[in-house]
Amino acid sequence: QVQLVESGGGLVQAGGSLRLSCAASRIILSIMGWYRQAPGKQRELVATVTSGGRTNYADSAKGRFTISRDNAKNTVYLQMNSLKPEDTGVYYCNAISIVSREYWGQGTQVTVSS
Repeated sequence: QVQLVESGGGLVQAGGSLRLSCAASRIILSIMGWYRQAPGKQRELVATVTSGGRTNYADSAKGRFTISRDNAKNTVYLQMNSLKPEDTGVYYCNAISIVSREYWGQGTQVTVSS
């Protein structure tokens, strides 16, 4: 059973920073990423990174968030700077294996106060 274990969420004031981490059990992963879901809204993409380091960001994350991964540790990180209240939500780690199976973490709450 593949598990994605997230950490790093919390409460921060607007303008602050948080770093999320997601560690996957030993499986070869192609794409890892982060999605978020705000109250009353659909889950949306934040950022993804391939095993080769190619990144993709939502427009709302560009210039403020940085996604990275450590393939040796099967871990993906999301450094979030200049946080805004609209960044509030549950952040989910996502991973896609090389055989295209998809996995989700349990979610970690990020709350940005104004």
